Amino acid sequence: MNLQARIQVFTKLGKYLKTDIYQEAEEQLHLAEVLNPWFTKENIASALSAWQEQLSADMLSAWLSPYKLKEVVNPKKVLVIMAGNIPLVGFHDLLTVLISGHKVVVKMSSADNVLLKVIIVKLISIAPEFKDSICFVDEVKNRKFDAVIATGSDNSAQYFEYYFKGAKKIIRKNRRSVAVLDGAESAMELNGLADDVFAYFGLGCRNVSKLFLPKRYDLNKLFEVFFPYSHVVDHKKYGNNYDYNKAIFLMGSNKLVENGFLLMKEDKSLLSPTAMLYYEYYDDIETVEQFIEENAKQLQCVVSKKDIAFGSTQKPNLWDYSDGVDTIEFLRTL
Repeated sequence: MNLQARIQVFTKLGKYLKTDIYQEAEEQLHLAEVLNPWFTKENIASALSAWQEQLSADMLSAWLSPYKLKEVVNPKKVLVIMAGNIPLVGFHDLLTVLISGHKVVVKMSSADNVLLKVIIVKLISIAPEFKDSICFVDEVKNRKFDAVIATGSDNSAQYFEYYFKGAKKIIRKNRRSVAVLDGAESAMELNGLADDVFAYFGLGCRNVSKLFLPKRYDLNKLFEVFFPYSHVVDHKKYGNNYDYNKAIFLMGSNKLVENGFLLMKEDKSLLSPTAMLYYEYYDDIETVEQFIEENAKQLQCVVSKKDIAFGSTQKPNLWDYSDGVDTIEFLRTL
């Protein structure tokens, strides 16, 4: 199967994700929600919708055409160790390996081990040729791979670096995203910021977990645009995190601002807990720019008027690579 044929296959998969999956895989979609309560019906639908938009002939061609990919004579076996913090977060790696003409060995996250199988079953039904290019593993010890793409926490990344020290690899660690406001944002931009904060309950590395605000910025402006997301606290796991973090931080005599569904804390750190958003005031935008430059390796997205647009963090394009590492270019070197 040549590149154009592979593009056509994934285009057909995109059309399937638009409507047919809800009829053909209704039970599996429900099972995914039961096994992982963070994967609500709405969050699953958001993930499927995002991928449906990306899996079009135009988008796939726009992504791949600059590489001028040659057909792979000797397909390599690429192990992909997936995260499971939001639905189908590992699909981009699977897509990238297959569209490049290589074989993928999938180590799924236990938190997201239903949806991906549904999509792969459909993919193989569309193109049976892919059957020999996809396999699943539960353990990676004592197995040989030509390359590794692994996503996990900072702790697991250290293990991956050691265990795969002799392999060609991409190892991704914890990253966070920030937003920089200048105080003159439009209502549309602030509504977009709310999406960046609350989409997928804020569990993704592309979700905004910290704000840089101009001195004397009125937080009520934020609470007003955040209010449409007030229902998140009704979700049991989110609500438990909200209550727990509120109690813990108040016991530590921390000053919190809260509105019943989101905790806000003035803090210099990037890694805010679930149901909490950190913020920091600035006098000089240059100090913020310096912070961003110094912490670039910890940042996934920077949202501002001159960087990533408000409201788009969880709608990445195919060429918006995690950690800024070009996966296609990596696979070309195998």
